[in-house]
Amino acid sequence: MSTQDGPSKIALVTGANKGIGYEISRALLRQGMTVVLGCRDQSRAQAAVEQLAEAGIAASVELDVTRRVTIAAAAQRIEETYGRLDVLINNAGISVEPRTTPSATDLDRVKDVYETNVFGVIAVTQAMLPLLRRSSGGRIVNLSSSLGSLTLASTADSPWSRFGLLGYNTSKTALNGITVHFANELRASGIKVNAACPGYVATDLNGHCGYRSPAEGARIAVQLATLPADGSTGGLFDESGPVPW
Repeated sequence: MSTQDGPSKIALVTGANKGIGYEISRALLRQGMTVVLGCRDQSRAQAAVEQLAEAGIAASVELDVTRRVTIAAAAQRIEETYGRLDVLINNAGISVEPRTTPSATDLDRVKDVYETNVFGVIAVTQAMLPLLRRSSGGRIVNLSSSLGSLTLASTADSPWSRFGLLGYNTSKTALNGITVHFANELRASGIKVNAACPGYVATDLNGHCGYRSPAEGARIAVQLATLPADGSTGGLFDESGPVPW
C-alpha cells in the first residue's frame, strides 16, 4: 500500500485489539499507514485485523510487553516483513488495584502494574529502536494520563489528588520520565518521543465509566504520531496542549 507521499509508513500499536489502541490503529490506517497490532491474544488480534480491513492494511504480531521473548520475536518479524518501523505507540497498560490509600495498597499489585506500564514500555522501545532509526522520521508515543501529573496531584483538593491508585498513577509519572529521557537521547536523530493524555476514556481499564469514547481518546496519540519535522518532543500533551508534569 502506498500514499501520494511515497511508501506506506509502518506503525506498531501495542494492546491494539480493543479500546484506545484499536481506535488509534483505525485512525492510522485511514491515514494510509500499514499498522501492526501487537497483542497477547492472537485470536482477538486476528478478529481486530479483520474488523479493521475496511480502513486499510493491518497485520498482527504476538506481543506481551511483560515477556521479553515475544518482544524480540515481534521486532524480528517486523524487520523481516517491513525492514523498518516509522511509528511506535506504547498503548498497552493495566490497572489491577482497588482505589485505596497509599498505606493500604498491595505492593504486589503495584509491581504488576509497573511490569506492564513502565518496564514493558522500556523493553518494547529498546527492542524497536533499531527499526525506528531506519525511518526518515520516527515517532514514539507513550499513552500516559493526567493522573501521572505531579503538579495536578499535589494541588490541594483537586480531583487528581483524591484518585487513590498508587500503582497506576505513579506508573504514569514514571512513564512521563521515561518519555523525557528517551526524547533527550533521540533528539538529534529526528525521532520524536512524546506522551499522550487521552482523557477519561470509557474502556475495560475503568469498567467503561469514562466520559470520552475510545475514538476521542485516540486523537491526541494520532496527532503525536504524525507530527511534522518541526513538532515537539519530550512533552506530555492532551488535545488542548501541554499537560503539566
